Amino acid sequence: MTVYLVGAGPGDPGLLTRRGAQVLSEADVVIFDRLVHESVVKLAPASAELINVGKRPDADESSTDRQDEINRLLVAHGQLAEVVVRLKGGDPFVFGRGGEEVEVLARAGVAWEIVPGVTSAFGVPGVVGIPVTHRGLSSTVTVVTGRVGDHSAPGVADWEALAKLDGTLVIVMGIKTRTEIADALIRGGKPANTPVAVIERGTTSRQRVARTVLDRLGEVDLGSPAVIVVGAVAALGAPGDGPVSWAPLLGATVVVTRSGPRAHGLVDALEEAGAEVLAIPLTRQVDPADGGAALREAVADMSQYRWVVLTSVNAVQRFMGSLRDARAIGAALVAAVGPGTADALRAAGVEPDLVPDQHWAPGLVQVFPDADSGSGGVEVLFPCVDIAPPTIEAGLGEKGWRVRRVVAYRTVALDQPNDRLLTKMAQADAVTFSASSAVEAYVVLCERAGHSVALAPLAVCIGATTGSTAQRLGLVNVAIAQEASTEGIVNAVISHLGHDRPGDS
Repeated sequence: MTVYLVGAGPGDPGLLTRRGAQVLSEADVVIFDRLVHESVVKLAPASAELINVGKRPDADESSTDRQDEINRLLVAHGQLAEVVVRLKGGDPFVFGRGGEEVEVLARAGVAWEIVPGVTSAFGVPGVVGIPVTHRGLSSTVTVVTGRVGDHSAPGVADWEALAKLDGTLVIVMGIKTRTEIADALIRGGKPANTPVAVIERGTTSRQRVARTVLDRLGEVDLGSPAVIVVGAVAALGAPGDGPVSWAPLLGATVVVTRSGPRAHGLVDALEEAGAEVLAIPLTRQVDPADGGAALREAVADMSQYRWVVLTSVNAVQRFMGSLRDARAIGAALVAAVGPGTADALRAAGVEPDLVPDQHWAPGLVQVFPDADSGSGGVEVLFPCVDIAPPTIEAGLGEKGWRVRRVVAYRTVALDQPNDRLLTKMAQADAVTFSASSAVEAYVVLCERAGHSVALAPLAVCIGATTGSTAQRLGLVNVAIAQEASTEGIVNAVISHLGHDRPGDS
């Protein structure tokens, strides 16, 4: 039984260490702070108990009361659970009260381990190109919190003494007291024109940067959390209010409604493009009512089929899972509705024989060959979701094929997200949909929450069928991906919300 104090880094989930990710993947209990990115918390197993102990800035509880409760939770779970992860922003030992928590655990006889993280004091200036030390400009760096007042009180810096240091001063948790800090530093002798950089929500998609000088620090209009850098190095790095690296979706918030492992790839791709992503799955796939008996019976003799038609990755997985192995397909040809479905087939060892240029069911029907006249028997196997429209069997029937439709899986709605998530969904810039069922679940949620679907964010749909469902149900701002894949969805979001690379015409 061990409590791991894990540093989650300054904000970007990609800055979590490999050791931190490993420990999280084995956690029985995760006790996390408010500023830890949601996607980091989700690295924990689905069975893990998640406890949010983050104190909001406007909360009434005292810092002491909150820490006492955290300490109690750490000891209680540390004595019962095999792996407890205390997940903290930045590094546990840099203004994270990790030292206090270790002392409490040690006194209680609970084993502990520290997993260091990237501290915001150094990581956040770094992402905008500000080195906290630089030859010829600063050979020392001092990190302090932004408390002001009687410097003899615990935790309060002697600002006038700090003003006499020649190196870099990095201030965390100081945005609310920035005016008082600047005044105290100037009183201590720090030149009024000393360069200053303020970085809000550094390393995240909502990062903003302000460059100023010390006597104008109070005029900076940025919010918390922020890191303030005072000293000559603050003039280095990229000018303006953006990060050094270019990301087309920087500042955009995108909701991903896809569920299961495939959601991770879409989340990662959107975050790489700079978006703040809210992963809120609305549906999940489950076994058919008969437990898959009909599909197993249908594939028992594949020689009766000339073609197998697959219109989703889930259908591929269910179909291939019902076979002994890929060789059982025999001489049957295989059609995939789009590149995502085709890639899933290739991953299972099957090269699709037909992939239409238009990645939706009508597009597949259009390019599907006509049946030979006079042929008999069931010739096309169509494993699909229970709510699949009749487009495939009707369209292929008109071309002379006999189609056997088999329900391979069902889609069911998940429990309604809490009010906080519903509000965040409504305020997002875009919502992505990978199936019509997700659109339907989204509309139901909007109606329950009293949000007009006509005022909903940009709806980015994986294909024309999903897009048609969105328009039919009243969504006004609908975009359809040119390619039915993760890349297609991301490109559609970028084309509608993205901004050009600086310097592009």
